[in-house]
Amino acid sequence: MRITGILLFVLCVLASFESKAQLITVTPSLPTDIDGVEIIFDASQGSGGLAGYSGDVYAHTGVITNVSTGTSDWKYVKSDWGVNIPDCKLTSLGNNKWKLVISPSIRQYYGVPASEQIEKLAFVFRSGVQVNGSWLEGKTSTNGDIFYDVYPSGISIKITNPDQDLIFASIGQPFSVAVSSVQADTTILFVDGQRVATTTGTTLNHSITPSEYGRFLVKAIAKNSTEQKVDSFYYYVRSEPVVASLPAGITDGINYIGSDSVVLCLYAPLKQYAFVLGDFNNWLADESFYMYKTPDGKRYWCPVGNLVPGKEYVFQYLVDGTIRIGDPYASKVSDPWNDKYIDETTYPGLIPYPSGKTTGVATVLQTNQSSYTWQNNTFVPASNTDLIVYELLIRDFTDKHSFQSVIDTLGYLKRMGVNAIEFMPLNEFEGNLSWGYNPNYYLALDKYYGTSNKFKEMVDKCHDAGIAVFMDIALNHSFGTSPYVLLYWDQANSRPSAESPFYNTVAKHDFNVGFDMNHESADSKLYVSRILKYWLTEYRVDGFRFDLSKGFTQNNTLGNTGAWGQYDASRISILSQYNDSIHAVKPSAKLILEHFANNDEEKVLAAKGMMLWGNINNNYSEAAMGYTPNSDLSWSSYISRGWSAPNLVAFMESHDEERQMYKCLAFGNNNGSYNIKDTTTAIKRAALTATFFFTIPGPKMIWQFGEQGYDYSINYPSGTSASRLDNKPPRWDYMSQGRRIKLYNTYSGLIHLRTGNPLFQTNNFTLDVAGSMKKIKMKRITSRRLLLVILEYRLQMQLPVFMPPAPGTITSQEIHLL
Repeated sequence: MRITGILLFVLCVLASFESKAQLITVTPSLPTDIDGVEIIFDASQGSGGLAGYSGDVYAHTGVITNVSTGTSDWKYVKSDWGVNIPDCKLTSLGNNKWKLVISPSIRQYYGVPASEQIEKLAFVFRSGVQVNGSWLEGKTSTNGDIFYDVYPSGISIKITNPDQDLIFASIGQPFSVAVSSVQADTTILFVDGQRVATTTGTTLNHSITPSEYGRFLVKAIAKNSTEQKVDSFYYYVRSEPVVASLPAGITDGINYIGSDSVVLCLYAPLKQYAFVLGDFNNWLADESFYMYKTPDGKRYWCPVGNLVPGKEYVFQYLVDGTIRIGDPYASKVSDPWNDKYIDETTYPGLIPYPSGKTTGVATVLQTNQSSYTWQNNTFVPASNTDLIVYELLIRDFTDKHSFQSVIDTLGYLKRMGVNAIEFMPLNEFEGNLSWGYNPNYYLALDKYYGTSNKFKEMVDKCHDAGIAVFMDIALNHSFGTSPYVLLYWDQANSRPSAESPFYNTVAKHDFNVGFDMNHESADSKLYVSRILKYWLTEYRVDGFRFDLSKGFTQNNTLGNTGAWGQYDASRISILSQYNDSIHAVKPSAKLILEHFANNDEEKVLAAKGMMLWGNINNNYSEAAMGYTPNSDLSWSSYISRGWSAPNLVAFMESHDEERQMYKCLAFGNNNGSYNIKDTTTAIKRAALTATFFFTIPGPKMIWQFGEQGYDYSINYPSGTSASRLDNKPPRWDYMSQGRRIKLYNTYSGLIHLRTGNPLFQTNNFTLDVAGSMKKIKMKRITSRRLLLVILEYRLQMQLPVFMPPAPGTITSQEIHLL
């Protein structure tokens, strides 16, 4: 027992039959498949996403049956997500209460055949319409789906209050237990093996008044002449946590001490107590895993020993009796909803989620992990002037969506001349099929793409191919299953609480999604710096792209998007600090910002060495489609913006923009004799715009398959924004078409031309690219040999060639586009 001094008791989370509010109340409490049931949903409980909502509420509902492969495998779902049908509409009872009637029976309501056994009802409650572009959802407190058991015919028993497997109680403070049974002659209640109540009726109510510290098992047994059924829960009466200083060298997260031991440390200021629950203690609160509290009250820590070397253990922290979270610094998560869809080939031997023992996302620890032996220890990224970035979403790059599939295609990228890949988010995010901008665990690699060692191999192979690895990361915000969001949650208002050290209660700008991180907070800055250092050192990535970096500010511009983009000295300071922390770890690393603020601010950030996205999609698309008025390409030049350094990463396409080829085919100009809506013509136009893209000095970015003339809309397959994030088919078969091979070769030729010749590193160039005749003029002393190379590339690509200069020393060159 780790208890010192006087034992104190405090009021904890107290289960009480009279006062404890439940997320859903089901009548009858032990429903069978032939029963009709009434569901009362309390929107103020659980995630609180529908608290205070006055519009229509619908149930997204189905069942878990004996053929389901897990609780994420819903069967007989009543309607698709977002489709409102009368059978799923709830009736408002006022005071955040809503009623759903399932009739005439569970089996008939869901249409489940008699051959399947119904095990659970499954619910997510949602708003009838989207609010500010998102559905409001009523889920569990850990943002999980809501389930309720369906009982087989015959004898059954259920402890209806408390409705949790573990509650915390206090000495001298009574709490109530309620039990319901069906077809039982006798129902008996035991506390740690001692009979405390008996009834021959269908309900049993009993009050327990704790008098000792420790963990106690409450068990209810229903019996008749032929069988019996059991239900149970634990209550725990705790003392105050022991105050003890953090051992030397221990940092927040999982600290590996030896082959069989770790020290876990959780940063949780303003919280009262914490336990470690996991595979190593059968997920039971125990005195040995009651975490020490540091003298400043900000951290909780606990040694965990007697681990099997090399074995994986799933674990969580249980904070203040109700909050279950994984370790924010863990490198691997165990996801109850999504892991089952990760195939064995992509991630061999994935540890199963401990279903029935806990809820919500958990994390994994493992001593004696197999290490990766790095092969390339000397790689340095290309200079900014030569940088050709390829933005890549692994999900849609190949059918196998894996790190291995990227390794297998590196030759394709290398031949094209790509020297950097900017991967869309690779850290864990909610779901498997997202773009990744809904992050939850920042130091955990997303398992849908493969193992950590396979990712390291991919980085190593990229470096061998001369390709840098940049990681897109969303640090403006986190989503609801993020541990630090859950740890400080205002359930009544369904948002981070005012005491959160990391998140704003309300976002500071209109473009925020998820929950807005407070980057002025010293805790957030330390957290982010730890995240960045981890990826730079553990996986040797070569830099980052910060998603929505304009949101890294505490200046409130809600309702005034124009003001959001104005010069913000505090935002510059925050980003400069992160940039400095990156370079303190890896001086050669690069930071790219998706910023899109006013040019006076971007100019300062560029001068400080940060690179910034330059979105020229509309202008290049207009040029490709054959429309002059909006086809000015000059903003793709850092010189045109008045910048002193070539830190503008210009792009014609990105993951966020409509595809240029799709625009040409859908909206291209057609004067009768020249039709840009024709695929062959559109591909030639793509080659033409590429000529005036790659030849403007400065770093460039390609969105995946732009080099093939990918022509599926960003809104495929529905054609509306509802499909924006949906999977898009990789069309590697395009590379069997001569016209698309020619476009790939055009890209390759232009890229090798610019990266292989110092001409394109010059800052002495002028652009005349606003009208129908577009010209680029660069000045640099060079040789006639270079001119011949340039002419050769132009002739091979069957594109407009450089205008021949006078014989002798070349002092200027021009490209003309009609």
